[in-house]
Amino acid sequence: MTIKRKLIILLNLFLFASLAGCQIFAGATAEPTQLPTATNVPPSPTPTEPPLAAKVNGEYILLTEFQSELQRLQAAEKELGVQSTEAEQRQKVLDELIGQMLLAQAAAQAGFTVDDTALQAHIEKMATQLGSAQELEKWIAENGYDAASFRVALRRAMMAAWQRDQIANSVPTEMEQIRARQILLLDEALANKVYQQLQAGADFATLAQQYDPLLGGDLGWFPRGYLTQPVVEEAAFQLQPGEYTPVIKSAIGFHIVQVLERTVRPLEQDARKMLQHQAVQDWVNKRRENSTIEIRIGGG
Repeated sequence: MTIKRKLIILLNLFLFASLAGCQIFAGATAEPTQLPTATNVPPSPTPTEPPLAAKVNGEYILLTEFQSELQRLQAAEKELGVQSTEAEQRQKVLDELIGQMLLAQAAAQAGFTVDDTALQAHIEKMATQLGSAQELEKWIAENGYDAASFRVALRRAMMAAWQRDQIANSVPTEMEQIRARQILLLDEALANKVYQQLQAGADFATLAQQYDPLLGGDLGWFPRGYLTQPVVEEAAFQLQPGEYTPVIKSAIGFHIVQVLERTVRPLEQDARKMLQHQAVQDWVNKRRENSTIEIRIGGG
């Protein structure tokens, strides 16, 4: 197996738990992660917690898990040439761990479970992807797991992935969309001059082609929540076909947008994926606001 192939598989493992970027074993659990009380031994009135990175609705994210996840992220970013500070890496890992915990908890509350048969089938599939059971065992050891902790972590990831899919699949396959074009300029005075030309009767398409010879300012079809500049999108959705906006200031320049068509139509694949990712992120953010979360390390 080539190094490139192994990297692809490793990244697939990292991406297993979310639409775009959660690590495979990011902390969420369908089972209590508190250490069990020994049989026939009365519980201590003040039980000692293991070292923690965080507690999410009473469930543990172990410090060792956070540290292992951080090491995996750092190794992956180094391999891919991604540059970020350690503080950014720590925050990203902590957010991913908390997010997956919340997803897995919701899956459990919805009655979803991963039984031992399903868990074993997934482990065997991973072994096949890596080439053999021995290769999987090697990956497990290299990433700070033993057989038991690996199974716990994988079950958590599968629980979170199920809940993620419920949220993602709730995004409709068709939505109201707009087809539009724009004139985008970096100079506000020039943008105002172009707007005055339009007001005087100049043809929008001609001016758009003048300032964007390659695409003619074509924005294609897009639903709400898709454009990178929300202020532009919001203004466009206030219009009917044939109408255009005044000059709109955004983070990237000065826009004049003309709506060409407006109708309910199927979402393009990339648009639906982006909206699904945003739906999952919005769900996690809302769930986090309504959860009891204790951060035990720096960040968060």
